[in-house]
Amino acid sequence: MATVTTQAVRTESEKQQKRLKTGAGSRNLLIGLNIVSIVLGIGIWWGLALAGFQFPTPAEVVQKAVQLWQAGILQEDILASLGRVLSGFILGSAVAIPAGFLMGWYTVARGLLEPWIQFFRTIPPLALLPLVLVLLGIGEVPKVFVIFLAAFLACVISTYQGVVSVDRTLINAARVLGAKDGTIFLRVVVPASTPFILVGMRVGLGSAWATLVAAELLAAQAGLGYRMQNAQLYYDLATIFVGIVMIGILGLVMDRLLLLAESKLTGWQERR
Repeated sequence: MATVTTQAVRTESEKQQKRLKTGAGSRNLLIGLNIVSIVLGIGIWWGLALAGFQFPTPAEVVQKAVQLWQAGILQEDILASLGRVLSGFILGSAVAIPAGFLMGWYTVARGLLEPWIQFFRTIPPLALLPLVLVLLGIGEVPKVFVIFLAAFLACVISTYQGVVSVDRTLINAARVLGAKDGTIFLRVVVPASTPFILVGMRVGLGSAWATLVAAELLAAQAGLGYRMQNAQLYYDLATIFVGIVMIGILGLVMDRLLLLAESKLTGWQERR
């Protein structure tokens, strides 16, 4: 009997090691493909610039970025834009997650909140810019507000969908075992909804960055979007490309941080 048990443990251990090796191989392949994709993309960009398209070459964009950095302009713009995006995104997620839980868990809250959320979801946050400008003035508040709205609307629906998608069998099993509603919510609903919440946050983060450029039209004095709009007046394509590349890099880094958090918080989830 002991021999059979030992053999079973050894077999399971071998399977686990095989899965780890397979996962490591897949990650290495993915990283390699990412590098190839980036190099290929830069090569296509460079080729189009040399072929006569009105693009600055990557070298010219790097040179312009160095000039802006040495002048202290790029750092100021990055900090201003990051502050607005992070403020709007964090506030939007902080409000969206409880609202999504309430809508998914309580029928009364769903009936009261869902019509308004669906109503505002059909209105692009950018369409509210004139109204926000009139009501909130031209300071930082209106810029953060439209970013907040974009992040909130993306995250709240995903959170709500996560709650209503929880397997009822899990909830019923917890009730049979004597768990109260509070325990079921914390031990069953929240963990099961976490993947949906993180997906919603990733979508909300993308919406926040997408709204940034238009938000910085509201009488901003610094920011990547503001710098791009200002460069447009002088047909300064290199500066416009610097802003585009920096927004892409910052957004990508923040998205990867959310992916890292997702892998840590949802390690229990079976993956393919």
